[in-house]
Amino acid sequence: MEISLQDIKEARRTIQGIITPTSLIPSKIISSLCGNQVFLKCENLQKTGSFKIRGAYNKIANLTEEQKKRGVIASSAGNHAQGVALASALNGIESTIVMPVGAPVAKVMATQQYGSKVVLYGNVYDEAYEKAIEIQRQNKTTFIHPYNDPYVIAGQGTIGIEIFEEIQTIDAIIVPIGGGGLISGIAIAAKAINPKVKIIGVEAEKASSMKESLKIGKIHTLKSANTIADGIAIKTPGDITYNIIKSLVDEIIVVSEDELANALFIFLEKEKILAEGAGVASVAALIHNKINMVNKKIVALISGGNIDMNMVINIIDNSLLKNGRMAEIIVSIPDKPGNLQILLEIVAKTRANIYSIFQTRLKPYVNIGFQEVSMVLETRDHHHIKEIQEELTRNGYTIIEE
Repeated sequence: MEISLQDIKEARRTIQGIITPTSLIPSKIISSLCGNQVFLKCENLQKTGSFKIRGAYNKIANLTEEQKKRGVIASSAGNHAQGVALASALNGIESTIVMPVGAPVAKVMATQQYGSKVVLYGNVYDEAYEKAIEIQRQNKTTFIHPYNDPYVIAGQGTIGIEIFEEIQTIDAIIVPIGGGGLISGIAIAAKAINPKVKIIGVEAEKASSMKESLKIGKIHTLKSANTIADGIAIKTPGDITYNIIKSLVDEIIVVSEDELANALFIFLEKEKILAEGAGVASVAALIHNKINMVNKKIVALISGGNIDMNMVINIIDNSLLKNGRMAEIIVSIPDKPGNLQILLEIVAKTRANIYSIFQTRLKPYVNIGFQEVSMVLETRDHHHIKEIQEELTRNGYTIIEE
C-alpha cells in the first residue's frame, strides 16, 4: 500500500493530456493580509471544477478490462462524483454515483451531464458511502474510493510535482483536508522533492475528523460533519491517508464557518475568482492568521469551485451585512400620503442606496394609523449605518429593533 514519488510520476504520465496543469498565481491581496508571499494553486479551474479528476482518472485508467466491463460506482459529496463521471466517460465505461441528499444541485446536475447515474442517499458523505458499498456488492462493480486508495492518492500527488516544477523555493503548502487523499498525495511528492517544505492541512471546525483522529492516536468518527465546506465534510478519515498524514504532514489547523464564509467572500471580491467552501479553506487559514509564518513563500491550494449559486448569494449577503455594507433599518411612519416620500428623501441625503423596501400595517405592535417600513440599504460601512440612524432619529423617526 506504500505510495512513492515514482508512483506519482507514473500517475502524471497516465493523466497527461486529460487534466489541465494549473499554474501558480501570485496573490497580492492574500499576501498583504497574512504577511507572506502567497501563490494560489487554483484547482477550481481544473476540468470538472476540482482536483478530483486527477485521482479518479488515474484509478479508472488502471482498472483491468474485466473491471471496466462491469462498470464503477463511487460515493461523493460532489467533486469526486464529477471526476469519476468524466473519467468513466473518457474510458467508455458505465458509472453510478451515490451522493448525499443535500449535495449542491450544481454538483448533482454536472455529474449527470457527464453521463453518470446518480443515486441520492443519506445526509452526509459517510451515509452515501455505505449505500454505495451496498450497491457495489449487489452489482459486482468496482468501487472508486474518493481518497483512501493508492491510485487516487498518486493522482492527487501530481499537484505536488507541478508546484515544484514552477517554483523550487516554496516554504509551505497549505491544503484543505476532507478524507485526506489530496494532502497525502501532495505531501508524498513534496517531501520527496524537498524534505524541508512544510505541509499544513486545514479542516472545517465542524468536520475535523483527521485532526481528532491524530489527537487520540487512532481513526475517529465524528457524530456529525455539517459545514458550508461540503467538499471536506467527512466524518471518518481513511486509514491509508491517516498513516500518510501522521508521517508527513507538519500541522493541521481548523477554521470556523464564519472564517470560511469570509474567505470565500474576500476571494470572490478581491481575487475575482469563485471557489467553494472547501476550496477556500487554505485562504481562510491565511487571512485569519492561523499560519505561524511571516515572509515565506506559501502555496495555498484552492481545491474546488463547484458551489451552489444559492449558497453564494447567502454568503455574499451575510458578508455584506457583517461588514456594514448592507443594513436593514426599520421605522414606523404615519399612514398618510407623502410620508413615505419624506422618509426616502432623508435616506437619499445620506447617500445610501435602497436595495429593497417593504411596508406593512400587519404587525401587532404597529399602532393604528401607522405603518412599518423596512428598508434594506447598500451602505459604505458600520459608521455610515450609524450616520443614517442618527439622521433618522434627528428627524423624529424611531428605529425599530427586531
